[in-house]
Amino acid sequence: MSSPISIHWFRQDLRLSDNPALCDAAQSGKVLPIYVLDDINAGEYAMGAASRVWLHHSLVSLNKSLNGGLCVYQGDPLQVLQQLIRDYSITSVHWNRCYEPWRMERDTVIKKTLQACGIEVHSHNGSLLWEPWTIQKKDGTPYKVFTPFYRKGCLLSEAPRQPLDIPELSLMQDTKHAVTIADLGLLPNLPWGKTMMDEWIVGEAAAQERIDDFLESGVENYKEGRNFPAKQHVSRLSPHLHFGELSPHQAWYAARASEENDQVDCFCSELGWREFSYSQLTFHHDLPKKNLQKKFDAFPWKTNDAHLRAWQQGRTGIPIVDAGMRELWETGYMHNRVRMIVGSFLVKNLLLDWREGERWFWECLLDADLANNSASWQWVAGCGADAAPYFRVFNPVTQGEKFDGRGEYTRRFVPELKTLPDKWLFRPWEAPDDILKEAGIVLGETYPEPIVDIKASRQLALYAFTSLKKL
Repeated sequence: MSSPISIHWFRQDLRLSDNPALCDAAQSGKVLPIYVLDDINAGEYAMGAASRVWLHHSLVSLNKSLNGGLCVYQGDPLQVLQQLIRDYSITSVHWNRCYEPWRMERDTVIKKTLQACGIEVHSHNGSLLWEPWTIQKKDGTPYKVFTPFYRKGCLLSEAPRQPLDIPELSLMQDTKHAVTIADLGLLPNLPWGKTMMDEWIVGEAAAQERIDDFLESGVENYKEGRNFPAKQHVSRLSPHLHFGELSPHQAWYAARASEENDQVDCFCSELGWREFSYSQLTFHHDLPKKNLQKKFDAFPWKTNDAHLRAWQQGRTGIPIVDAGMRELWETGYMHNRVRMIVGSFLVKNLLLDWREGERWFWECLLDADLANNSASWQWVAGCGADAAPYFRVFNPVTQGEKFDGRGEYTRRFVPELKTLPDKWLFRPWEAPDDILKEAGIVLGETYPEPIVDIKASRQLALYAFTSLKKL
C-alpha cells in the first residue's frame, strides 16, 4: 500500500516559512506542492499585466526553494485537484485562505466536492493578522471607521500568532500533467515587462531582506518620512505581502522586535489598514464596483476619454501627477503619498469615476490587491468607509512643493522639466517665458499645458460634492 500524499495548494502564500497550510500538510507525510493559475473563475478580476509579471518571477523563486519540485497548472483548480486525486494516493488537500469573494465562493465548492469524495480538506489563515469575522463591534456588525477597528477591534483582541518555521518536507512530483512556469504565459511580449522589474528582486528571500533593510534604516522617521516620495522611508513590501512571499505575521513581529516606538507603531497601523480593507471586502462583496455610501450613486461623474488617457499616460500637464503616473507605468509601483495625489486629481479635478482609476491601477500595479485597491479608491473618492471628506481636494501644486521640494522625484520621472528651477517646477504654466526658454521647454510641445485649471476644477468638484448633501 502506497504512503499517503497531501497536496499543498500554493495561492497567495508563495513562501515556505510561516506557512500554516504547508506545515499541516508536511505532518501527513509526502507533499505534492502545486500552483494553479485560475483565470477561469476569476473572470474580470483575473490578474492585471503587472501582477502577472511579478507572479512569474515569484513562482520561479518558489520553485527554486523547492529544488524544482513545484508543480504548475492552468485551468479550473477543482478539475486539477480531481485529476491528481485520481492518479495518486491523495488523502488530504491543504491551502491558506483567500478573501476575494470569487475565491471564497470557488473554495467553498471545492471543499464540499472533495469532502464528499472522502478527501480531507484543511484551510488555514496565512494572509491576515486577524480574519475579518473575528473583528466586529459588540453588536456583531463590522466597523466602518478605521481607528476603532484597529484600536478597539484588533489591538484589544487576541494577539496575532507567532510566525512558523519552515517545515521538513518530503516532496513528490506530478510528471503526468504539470506544465512549466513559462507555459503559463505570464510575461508580456513587450520590453515593458523586463524594464519594470529592474528595480525589484522577487521571492521569499528578497522579501525577508527587504523588511530587514527597512527596519534597519527606513523605519527611522517613517511616520513623517513616508510622505516624501524621494526619500527611502517606505517599506515597499506591498507586492511581497500580496503574493505572500512575506506574511503579515512576519512583518508584524519583525517590526515589534526591532524597537517599540511611535515609528514602529505607525508601520504596524499601516498593516492594520490592510486588515481594514479586507474587512470591508468581506462584508461588502461589491466593494470593487459599488459605492459604500449609496448617495454617491447619484454623483455626476464625467466621461472624457481624452482626460482619462492623459491621466493614464502621465500627460496631464500637472508635474507631480504626471510623475506618479509615469512611475506607475515604468516600475509597477507608486509612492503612497503620490497615489493619494493622483487619485484625488482623477476624481475631484477631472471628475472621472473612481472605478476608472481602480481599473488602471489593477492593470499596472505589481501589488494590485482587490481589497486594498478598491477600498483605497473609495476612500479617496469620498464614497468609502472612513473616507476622505468631500472638501479634501489635494492641490497637486502645493503637494509637490511640500513633499518634493527639491524636485528629485518629479525630475526623475518627468525629465523634460529637469532644468526648470524649483520655484516653477510644479507650476510651469506660470513660469516667465525667458525661464521656460532657458529650460528648453515649450508648453504644449515639449510638455503639455494643464488639461484643467486647478482652482476652477476644485470649485466644480466642491459644487458637485455639495449637491450630494441634499440627498
